Order: sequence, then C-alpha cells, then structure tokens
Amino acid sequence: MANPKIDPTLKKPAAGDGDGPLYAETVMIHPRSVKGTFRTWKWVALGVLLAVYHLAPFIRWDRGPDAPSQAILADMTGRRGYFFFLEIWPQEVYYITGLLFIAAIALFFMSAMAGRVWCGFFCFQTVYTDLFMLVERLVVGDRAKRMALDRAPWSADKLVKKAIINLVWLVIGASCGIGFTLFFGDAPTMLRDIFAGNEDTGVYGTIAVVGGCCFLLAGYAREQVCLYMCPYSRFQSAMFDEHSLIITYEEWRGEPRKPARKGEGFENRGHCIDCKMCVTACPTGIDIRDGIQMACIGCALCIDACNTMMDKYKLPRGLITWDSTANLAAREKGEKGSFRLIRPRSILYVVIMAAVGGLMVFGLSSRKTFELNVLHERAPLFVQLSDGSIRNGYTLKVLNMVREDRTFILEVAGIEGATINVVGGETKAASAQLKVAADAVGTYNMFVTAPVAKLQGKRTPLYFTLRETGTGTTNRLESLFAAPER
Repeated sequence: MANPKIDPTLKKPAAGDGDGPLYAETVMIHPRSVKGTFRTWKWVALGVLLAVYHLAPFIRWDRGPDAPSQAILADMTGRRGYFFFLEIWPQEVYYITGLLFIAAIALFFMSAMAGRVWCGFFCFQTVYTDLFMLVERLVVGDRAKRMALDRAPWSADKLVKKAIINLVWLVIGASCGIGFTLFFGDAPTMLRDIFAGNEDTGVYGTIAVVGGCCFLLAGYAREQVCLYMCPYSRFQSAMFDEHSLIITYEEWRGEPRKPARKGEGFENRGHCIDCKMCVTACPTGIDIRDGIQMACIGCALCIDACNTMMDKYKLPRGLITWDSTANLAAREKGEKGSFRLIRPRSILYVVIMAAVGGLMVFGLSSRKTFELNVLHERAPLFVQLSDGSIRNGYTLKVLNMVREDRTFILEVAGIEGATINVVGGETKAASAQLKVAADAVGTYNMFVTAPVAKLQGKRTPLYFTLRETGTGTTNRLESLFAAPER
C-alpha cells in the first residue's frame, strides 16, 4: 500500500488518501486548582527549594584572609570548588562523580519506596511549572477561565493578560538564571554588578540561556518535558516493584462508575461518580483510573481532587490513593495491606549508597594536604655533559592544599650519586628545598644529573620524594631517567 500524501499545512493525510490524522496535535493542558494535603506539601516543597536555590549563595563561611567567604562556590577562575569546610581541587573531581552516583542511586531508592515522588514534588521542572501556573491563575483565573481565554479571539483584554503573564514569567526566568550564576562568584558583588551592567558578557549569556530555558520549559513546554524530554519516564517501571508506593485507583471499589444522581445511593454501584476531577487536576492530563502510566509524575493532585469529591458525597477517602499494587490486591480480597520498607531492592540501594559514601568520607579524611607531579622533559630527552655524566630535565608541580606557606625537601632515589639542581636555586646537591605559597601550585624547572656508570640503560627508574618540613609527611612519585643506549 502506497504511503499517503501529506499536506504540510494540515499535518494530516490529504483528502482521499487516508482516514485520519497521522498524529494528534499538542493541546495546552490547564490543570484545575485543588486543595488538600498533597497540594499543601507541594507548596511547602516549592518554597523550601526556591529559598535554598536563591539564598544559598549568600551564606558566608570564614576560610581566613584572602580566601573566598562564600559557603558554596564554584570558583572557575581559581579552579576550586568550595562547600562549607571542604575545598575541592580540580584533580579531586572524582568526589563530584561520587556525589552524582549517590544522587542517582538515591533517585532509584526514592522510586522503589514512593514511586515518582521526586518528579512530583522536588524536580525543578515541576517546581517552576507550578509557579508559572500560579501566575496564570492569579492573572486570568482557574481552569475554565484560562481555557476560555485561549479559545477567545485576540482582543485588547487578551493581549494585556497574556503580556502580563509573559512579563512575570520572564522576571521569574531571569531570577532563575541570576541565581545560577551567583554560585560561580561572590554573590553580593556579582548581584550588584549584574544590575549595574558591569558584568562580562559570559555572565549575561549564562543568565539568558538558563533563564530562557526556564521560561520556555516551565511556561510553554510543561508536561512535554516530562513526556518526551526527561528520560526517567522511559525506565521508571524498572524502578518499581509490587511494594512501591505509587498513585493507584481502587477499581474494585470504584466500578462500575457513573454520575451521581440526587437522592441516589451507592449500594449497587461503584464509588466513582465519573466527575473527572482527577483528570482535570492532573498536570499531564492523564486519567489515573486507566492504571499506572508513563505520564504520571506522582504529584498526587488527583488524590486531593478525588478526596474532595468523596468528602462531598460522604464516602470513604482513598478511592485514588498512594499505595502499592500488593496492598491494592490485598484490600480487594478484604485483607489488610502493609508497607514493606525492608526488602532486597531497598537494602541493595542503601548498601550501595553507604559504600560509596563511606569511600568518599574515608578519602576526604585521609587525603594528603599536598601533591607532587613530575613531568620529564622530552626535548631533549637527555644531555651528556663534558665529564660524561647524563643530565635530564624535569618540571615539578607541588600543590599546597592548605592556607599557609610551607617548605618542602625534595630528594631523588634509585640512582646512586644522582644530584638535583633547581633552576634559579642552589647548586647541585642530593636534595633541594622548595617553598610553596599558601593554597597555591608551585612550579619548578630542575635538572637531575647522574654518573653514566650507575645507569641501567636507556631507561632507569628514578624516585622523587617530597617531605613537608613541619609535619614530616612525605609523598613519593616514580619517574624515569633517560640515557643513551650502552
């Protein structure tokens, strides 16, 4: 069968070539405003998360003179990461990797315990979408008024309301972008310079990108991000088991559903009155009565909406509830359900997080306060001096990871009679003294000279030992000493 011809303006098969459209057009979802326990918790989560995001850069932490006083800071210029008492150097980026790994396992653990609770309450897409929809409700009204405004032809009233909404969205998006940039510099200074127009183009570009994404994703994309852009919805089912708490509909109690008539009892029918309050309250527009779906983000607003109707008709709450499929099946049989917190999946996740967290704590508690890096010069590999001895050049980098000047003693071993000569320092000797400024990297060019009779051939192992004079702590590194083939 030949493929139907497509009319690009209609996005459906041309007349006579097919029976219907190839795909449904995207329809803007206008969720109904609801009140209840979960809606309250969502407002609390929104307030706490936005407060942390915008206020955290202003928390101060005293690290001494000439040190950043911002508690949480990613200092790109100084190549440091600061988190209260921790100072992370570039070569310690594996700590960031460990945190990301723990965050991923924590997400799996949360999903195994309570479904998509992260998506429904803590994801920044959800938080900002809630905030943007609140602006719409304040300017236009609830669901029916917003839908009517969208269907209405353009007029002065519609133009003004849309302009106000988009202007407030832009302000929120800009504040999101500004809040992000404040983690990369001294927050009070940066904030003043941003509004004074004194920051560089990179800062304003970052604000535009982050704020623009916030504006577009939370203002217009909304549920499309959860449905098509976020990968979690695609593999969420692998995170659940029969004991995971998810949004469920008690079909055995709700069916057969039909509208409630005045004076009619609920003896020979289900408790669901088919009011569709759960559907109109859903930010992704699904009907939870059809079962768990990829588009369900676990926000539980359908529970609040349904409980409101159950209260109105004096029926037991929980027709739509947060429960496990195991409990749902048990109650359908008249048995009492229970929540199993301890089970193989949850134990595995906790063990993994504890193991990775323990390794990170051990690494932080035992990490060295200085490091030594040695680079063998390759041009030339070696030089033969007039007395027959061989000389190799090296570049040393000493990382002083504390905020005080320190003195180190450098020694070489592995070749008998080898001597060190630091460029610009003392004459050749068996050891050399190196001074490194506080919280800095000391770079030294040096030569190692060795008698040719003590060498093993083209490559001889050479060991550099760096000792801190104050504590006696040492750091040893292996390199090589090049020579002509004998």
